[in-house]
Order: sequence, then C-alpha cells, then structure tokens
Amino acid sequence: MEPVERTPTEPSDYATLSAIYGAFLAGTAVSARGRAPIPNSELPALAAASFALSKLVVHEKVESWVRRPFVDEERRKPKGRRLRYAVGELLTCTRCMGAWSALGLVALRLHSPAAGRTVATVLAASAGNDLLQSSFKAICAHANATERAPTPPRAVPEVRAA
Repeated sequence: MEPVERTPTEPSDYATLSAIYGAFLAGTAVSARGRAPIPNSELPALAAASFALSKLVVHEKVESWVRRPFVDEERRKPKGRRLRYAVGELLTCTRCMGAWSALGLVALRLHSPAAGRTVATVLAASAGNDLLQSSFKAICAHANATERAPTPPRAVPEVRAA
C-alpha cells in the first residue's frame, strides 16, 4: 500500500473511514450490553467466515458491482481521489475488508443469533471449501511436476584396469 503522500488522498479521508468503523464498533459494543456473549467456541467459525466474506468482496466477480464505483476492475487499482480512492483501497485489501467483515458478522451474531450462526456457518464452509480446493490444486501441481521431472542419468560404474 502506498503512503498517503503518494496517493490522491488526504489523512482526513482515512480518518473518516476510521471514524465510521469506530462508530459501528462502538454501536455494536453498546447495543451488545445485556445480550449473551458470543461463546469462544464460535470464534473459529467467525474467523473463517470473515476470511470468506472479505475474499468474496475483494476478489470475486459476483461482487464487482460493489467495487466498480471505487475500483478499476481491469487494473485492480483504486480510482478517483480522496475518500473514493481510500474506499477503493479498502475494497482491494482482503485484510482490511476482513476487519469490516468481522465487525458485520459479529454484529449480526449478537443481534440475531440464529441468522448470525447460519451466515457464519455458510461462510465458514465456503472458507473450508477454499482451503480444500487450494490444497487439491497444490497436490496436483506437485504430482504433475514430479511426473514431468526428468529422471537423472544413472551412474555408470567405473571399470578399473588391473
């Protein structure tokens, strides 16, 4: 990611995004008072779900309509200037979107537990599918590379004259 000085943004653009995130985080925390906390046993599913959701928003074609106002889809670079550019940076960063995804998923889980668990389960299963697909692809690539590797020539034993 480029430093602010090398982008068409101002520090206040990032401060705006931070303030929005902070407001959503504070609102979620305040509105969670008196509600049952999320059990620690659900954190792995929420983590996997936030991974899958951020990957979906940042990379998948089906969500290009969300990115299009802020991201040049051909170059995969933010477009525009100021806040529009900063939002484009957010929408091209899976780690950045992961924080926003986690906040949304936790808020949903706190305020509508059944829906939150359902959404987290679906997205966690999607993350598991991604892991399995990537693993299978890597195993196949390794097997194919091994098959194509030339066999080293066998050493010819030296014959010594007596």
